[in-house]
Amino acid sequence: MESLAGHFLISTPQMPDPRFKKQVIYMCAHNEEGAMGLVINNPNDEISLLEVFHGANLPIPEGPLPSVYIGGPVEMDAGFILYCSTKEDPFSLAVTPEVSLSRDTRLLEDISLGKGPQEYLFLLGYAGWGAGQLETELLDNSWLTVPGHIDVIFHTPDEKKWKKAAARLGIDISMLGDTIGSA
Repeated sequence: MESLAGHFLISTPQMPDPRFKKQVIYMCAHNEEGAMGLVINNPNDEISLLEVFHGANLPIPEGPLPSVYIGGPVEMDAGFILYCSTKEDPFSLAVTPEVSLSRDTRLLEDISLGKGPQEYLFLLGYAGWGAGQLETELLDNSWLTVPGHIDVIFHTPDEKKWKKAAARLGIDISMLGDTIGSA
């Protein structure tokens, strides 16, 4: 299977894990050893970016701050920044030519000082799969895949990301049933 890095995983009504119901995951890495992605439409109501900046002793940037997201159930205390950038950064993973991923605290500091990327998500935790696990879930019809797009990641309200990501496939995902079969 080709790498799904840079693609969305869109949970289907057949998703057996309730933690991923109506979730969109942006895949950051996928190879024979496993896969890693970030849920991009699950804001965390228990912590704000203001609290993150305070906790890191960073200045508070001017203007409204985006939500903190629950990126997935693995390492929920690990912070990730998914951001739009075309510049190479040795401390970031370029997922696509437009989207990068970082855990570098210097990037968070740049954001706090108003010098960082304008389009970003701050996430706690990630979704991870061991070798072959994601492929099995795909065969079980738990996920749809479609190339990711920055408009869905950074410019779409969270409650609309699931349907909008699926619409990139030309389908209304809310019309899919929760029964699977084969022909």
